[in-house]
Amino acid sequence: MTTVVIEHVALNDLPAAWRARLPVAAHSRVTVRIEEEPEAASTASVSDNPLFGLWQDRDDLTDVETYARQSRAPRHHSKD
Repeated sequence: MTTVVIEHVALNDLPAAWRARLPVAAHSRVTVRIEEEPEAASTASVSDNPLFGLWQDRDDLTDVETYARQSRAPRHHSKD
């Protein structure tokens, strides 16, 4: 994890959103410490995707293995 520390920064040099969160005088100097936040564990599931189950009601896809095999088969047969 990388941490960046910037010392003695004039408050006016900070982005407005940061300045708004600091209850100090406008002419103050501050130290800014920037750390990477740990990533939260994802609780998303494949079934949360709106495309999951998109074709579940199709009657022509009852045999998925055959459908996949046919769709992956070469379209043109070369003559040897």
